[in-house]
Amino acid sequence: MKTRGSGRHARTIEGDCSGEGLRFAIVVSRFNEYITSKLLEGCENTLARHGAKPEQIDVVWVPGALEIATAARQIARRRGADAIVCLGCVIRGDTSHYDHVARETARGIAEVGRRTGVPTVFGVLTCDTLEQAIERAGTKMGNAGRSAALAAIEMASLVRKIG
Repeated sequence: MKTRGSGRHARTIEGDCSGEGLRFAIVVSRFNEYITSKLLEGCENTLARHGAKPEQIDVVWVPGALEIATAARQIARRRGADAIVCLGCVIRGDTSHYDHVARETARGIAEVGRRTGVPTVFGVLTCDTLEQAIERAGTKMGNAGRSAALAAIEMASLVRKIG
């Protein structure tokens, strides 16, 4: 436990950036795999750089973004991971389908974390164009898979500390 700020708080509890000894599951949508495979690469590389060994990481592929929450829920129920990273890519089209998929995917992933207590990180890109998705999968905007991995490490560590 570390103290932060003005000292008016008795203590502050924070997660750290070490994945050592933690188990991770990455649930990845196969739809828009050109993008999601780059998110997965960024996520796995980040977990490894922060101490997670390959045997501590399970990758689960699902058909599309809407199926991510179902797989994540099963993993969380079985306590198969200290944190779950959910990766996908939903790109706006000419119909309202995008709005439904993006909203229900976000709702489903958040619900898994709330109901199970297992940190479930939203790493699903919701973009207007393919170009935006490419930018967020490792070019101008960095790699959203990397950011999701960092959040998963910190949250798994925090939950363990609160324990």
